[in-house]
Amino acid sequence: MISRIDHIAIAVKDYPKALEFFTKILGAMPGSSGDDKNINFFWQNLALGDLSRLELITSIGEKSFLDKFFKEKDAGVHHITLQTPNIHEAKRILEEKGIPYFGFADYGPMWKEIFIHPRDAFGVLIQIAEFKADDWISSEVKMLGAKKWNIKKTEGGCVLSFAHPGGGKVAIELEKNQIKDLVEALKVL
Repeated sequence: MISRIDHIAIAVKDYPKALEFFTKILGAMPGSSGDDKNINFFWQNLALGDLSRLELITSIGEKSFLDKFFKEKDAGVHHITLQTPNIHEAKRILEEKGIPYFGFADYGPMWKEIFIHPRDAFGVLIQIAEFKADDWISSEVKMLGAKKWNIKKTEGGCVLSFAHPGGGKVAIELEKNQIKDLVEALKVL
């Protein structure tokens, strides 16, 4: 039902300060962003390293769905987003197991979502969504096109990068003897 954790969303009142902290100090790479004027919030995806992602969310007007959250604190973890390959199957399983969910939305092929309330998920708001992770992250942290791997020569060997099924890429550094071992292992195939 769940492929992986995609990101942790952090609600912040002071968006510019939070963005500076995560990008300038921790080195996060901004990806997609947008706003939803129906519920008055702005979101910004951030990639950290090869496979870790955060989402900053903030109010952009009165009557935001974040108002209640911000009455209790100025910032904090808002929800965890779990990726599913099939939102309808996820709904079926939750219904079968008697787990209530809310907020089903189908935005077309880019995004489908449901939520599990914290009272039903051990104190954590869980968003389950069907999407392609590469659609939401910076091109600088993903493999471009249909390419699944890339090799970059280094002084002591190479860096071998692979497209990750959860979006983005993962890189490993290999020394010359490890490259030879890999080549030999591939020849056996």
